[in-house]
Amino acid sequence: MSAVIQELQPTLRAMREGDLGAVFVNERAAYSHPWSMGILRDCLRVGYHCMVAEFAGELAGHAVLSTGAGEAHLLNLCVAPDWQGRGLGRRLLRRMLRIAREKDADTVYLEVRASNHVARALYESEGFCEIGRRKGYYPHERHEREDAVVYAKPMLTGSGAGFPR
Repeated sequence: MSAVIQELQPTLRAMREGDLGAVFVNERAAYSHPWSMGILRDCLRVGYHCMVAEFAGELAGHAVLSTGAGEAHLLNLCVAPDWQGRGLGRRLLRRMLRIAREKDADTVYLEVRASNHVARALYESEGFCEIGRRKGYYPHERHEREDAVVYAKPMLTGSGAGFPR
């Protein structure tokens, strides 16, 4: 593989305390209502699976997954605006799904803003199915609240696994 191609591939690694400043900058750039530094720090402290995507020392994205009791919850998937549209979100998502499998999760759940059509298309293309809505779940800058679409992806294989489409 050429050095140029290798240079374009992100390094996915565990998030560290020293990454939190850059992670928070990406949160603020990507979201109208970003997670606070305290929430990000708490995710590390309690042992959630926190990953970053790094290009030549620059943090371009991050993801947070909780696992337990046979299920996993994708709590956050963020790609910095300058890095969006390059497949980084898909790579982070697939890494988190691999972690969920390794932790024997039967199902992975997530919530996403109803208006976030790009993220919804990503999740659906990776096998997530809409299983419900949470009315008024997210704050919104133009109106009071926005619905969350709840997705689930079964991690079991074999006959009978999965949700109806």
